[in-house]
Amino acid sequence: MMALLVFKERLRVWYGKYAAYINGAVRFFLSFAALMAINENVGFMTRISGAVPALALAAVCAFLPYGLAAVIVGIFMLLHVSVVSLEIAVLLAVVILLIMLLYYGFQPGDSWLLLLTPLAFFLNIPYVIPLVAGLSCSLVSVIPACSGVLIYYILLYVKQNAGVLTGGAAVDITEKYSSILDGVISNETMLFMALAFAVGILVVYIVKNLSIDYSWYIAIAAGTVSQAAIVFVGVFLFDVSFSVVSFLIGMAVSVLLAAAYNFFVFAVDYTRTEYLQYEDDDYYYYVKAVPKIAVSAPDVKVQKINARKNSKKHVRPGER
Repeated sequence: MMALLVFKERLRVWYGKYAAYINGAVRFFLSFAALMAINENVGFMTRISGAVPALALAAVCAFLPYGLAAVIVGIFMLLHVSVVSLEIAVLLAVVILLIMLLYYGFQPGDSWLLLLTPLAFFLNIPYVIPLVAGLSCSLVSVIPACSGVLIYYILLYVKQNAGVLTGGAAVDITEKYSSILDGVISNETMLFMALAFAVGILVVYIVKNLSIDYSWYIAIAAGTVSQAAIVFVGVFLFDVSFSVVSFLIGMAVSVLLAAAYNFFVFAVDYTRTEYLQYEDDDYYYYVKAVPKIAVSAPDVKVQKINARKNSKKHVRPGER
């Protein structure tokens, strides 16, 4: 445990020195991973598919805030989708515009959720998003998280129905949009996953703000149970095909990632909790103070001592 705390302290010091470069590197890798995930799943436009365009766009995103990076990734996604179905591309554009109007006008700080949520679905660890968002964000983060769920299932719909959508049959535009909306909005899996995300964020946010010991770990456990309960209820009600093994693995990895995030962001020592009381002319104040775990990284200095051997010179009789 002490070794992990020392490692965390060294990371904190290292981050303090190179914060600007580290933040840019994180934006680069997150954007690159999102772009490559789009290429692998809906990479229908050959001109921009491949690693080179993704690297170029990720390099640009490294110097931009997460909001603009999400817009660039969104445009990249729309270009791919437009090759299959211009109608779905328009629908996605409307969804992105609504997200900007509903969310970015009020609290644009959690834009990374729009990039990370579809990526987490592609990696089969979507359940980590509500846990981390509930621990570090506000309740408004439900909007970008659930929007990320919607975007993922629209991309999944495009991937699964690419052959039908590119068919040359003449269909009325109204009927085409009606069919697309019916295929996306009536997706029961998307609905109960969005509900699981919303409830998970709400439960984690409420529990982690309680004045109880180990509230963040309890919040992770409560958020995990609430998500699992909604997923199992949704699978039972809608009779959705479901892989229990994949679900359990994804949930276990998500819990481990959330616990690691908790350790590096919120590490406190509950054994040294203090309860303090103050008063003024109008109020009494009861304060629970929990100290953070702080360790000093050992300053190891290696000093080399060059031992010189004093060789005795043999002196012959009569010599000096």
